[in-house]
Amino acid sequence: MWEDQLKFYDSIVEQCSEFDRKGKKMIYTSANGYMFTLLNKETEIGVRLSKESQQTFKEKHNATEYKSHGAVMRDYVKIPEHLYTDKKLLVDYFNESYNFVMSLKTK
Repeated sequence: MWEDQLKFYDSIVEQCSEFDRKGKKMIYTSANGYMFTLLNKETEIGVRLSKESQQTFKEKHNATEYKSHGAVMRDYVKIPEHLYTDKKLLVDYFNESYNFVMSLKTK
């Protein structure tokens, strides 16, 4: 399961030209000093979005907050499994997440 989900996560990142996947045990993407997507040990994918986009995403996709290592990750939403069949949509959300962190003040 972990290897399959890692390959799936990587297949999304590979379609995004502005960033690369990082990490060996903790899998993530980062830019501008901020992590913006994560694959947790439960094989759940989280994406960091603006407050407005988080609310819209949760309502539109029946999504919840994202947890990693038992902690709620502020500004992240959990990608529901029913969206895994729409890889183009996930690529769009990964790119939106990248653009969001690039709009923040550099850490």
